[in-house]
Amino acid sequence: MFRPKPQWTEPKALGDLCLEYLTEVPEELAGFMSVTGYTPAALRAALDSSNLTHAVIDYVASNEPLLLTICARRGITPEQFMGVWAKLNPAG
Repeated sequence: MFRPKPQWTEPKALGDLCLEYLTEVPEELAGFMSVTGYTPAALRAALDSSNLTHAVIDYVASNEPLLLTICARRGITPEQFMGVWAKLNPAG
């Protein structure tokens, strides 16, 4: 079955990509939850919300080693990633 490649230029797709990576690396997920205040229940409840998408993209953008790791593993450039971040944060 043909599945089109997700467009990483869309915030939702990029947020999902980041969250997928965080769930694969428990210590990274714990760091995200610690910084953002999400509990496991709140995180589950927030799935597919724009607030969670924004939070996870902000978190990754603020952590350069994590940003570079996710970009390298998922085939996206840091410039592409930060372009999406900039759309979400027009004031910088």
